[in-house]
Amino acid sequence: MRQWYRADDDEGNEESNENEDAKDVDDEEAEGEEDPLPKSTYKPPLPVPKEDRGTGVNKYTYYVCNRPGAEWIKLPMVTPAQITQARLIKVFFTGDLNREIKSYPTYPGIEKNYLRAQIARISATTHVSPHGKFKFSEEEEEAEEDGGKQNYQENEEFTGAPLSELIDDELNGWVHHVLHILPQGRTKWWNPNENLEKEEEEADEEEEIKAETHGVQPEHGPELLTPVGADAEIQHTKAWTTKISSNLIPQYACAFVRSNLWPGAYTFARGMIWENIYIGYGHKYTATNYKAEFPVLPTNEYTDLPEIMEIDDPSPEDEAKARVAEEHDEEGGEEHEEEAENEDDD
Repeated sequence: MRQWYRADDDEGNEESNENEDAKDVDDEEAEGEEDPLPKSTYKPPLPVPKEDRGTGVNKYTYYVCNRPGAEWIKLPMVTPAQITQARLIKVFFTGDLNREIKSYPTYPGIEKNYLRAQIARISATTHVSPHGKFKFSEEEEEAEEDGGKQNYQENEEFTGAPLSELIDDELNGWVHHVLHILPQGRTKWWNPNENLEKEEEEADEEEEIKAETHGVQPEHGPELLTPVGADAEIQHTKAWTTKISSNLIPQYACAFVRSNLWPGAYTFARGMIWENIYIGYGHKYTATNYKAEFPVLPTNEYTDLPEIMEIDDPSPEDEAKARVAEEHDEEGGEEHEEEAENEDDD
């Protein structure tokens, strides 16, 4: 019998505990309904779309191989994210196009994507031609587009640039004939506010996105056929260096210009013949040693204010002193009231 009663008591305790747990769950659910958790209003920026094949950085299709006679492999189209991230890292090529790029920041692609991005950067900066080889058409001269002049044509009246003009120290004998890549990773700036109505259906969300992107400023680069002498200097050194192949027989010599920003990029010209060539590691020149990007600093911890700081419980002695102080304050207040009443009676 004693054992049966004990079991009955345990069952009763278990039932009461279950009821209390269920009550706590109901209370938590009720609190959750009354005070819902805040929802994040952050919206990631829209990804910058890549330029179509045959335009901008994807104007040409490139094929690569590791050795003469090997099979040619087609490189994929390049995206703005791959170009912008390639500017932040410095990785040597191994020849394995499917190798993972281990870097910080993380690169959005493998070695063939990184190679394609570097080709786009090198081509946009180092593809130059003798001044007068190309010209703008009459329609292009009259057109006024946001991105500036985009197309040119070969000058049929060009008969070759003089050697003295090609080796001039002012560097006005050579011009860029490839569009500059903007910080956005494209040759033509893309407006993130352009397709807001298509991306969002609700008006409130559209207003929030417009407010976030309202301050975006259009990006502009140098126009086509700009002389290389206008390029920015590198630590008080010109971006290009011109030379002649031979001073002994200048009538048979050719002029060439070398890029100091991308070591290994050359362009030579003699009469009507000219060509661009690059033999290098695919890295841009830097005056200082390469430094990897540091990780983003963690956010600051919440500041503990006095209102939310935990305080140790007072000891019995402290409580007794506090009570005595309160009683003393009350007695003092009563005495002041009596004195005030006596003064009123007088």
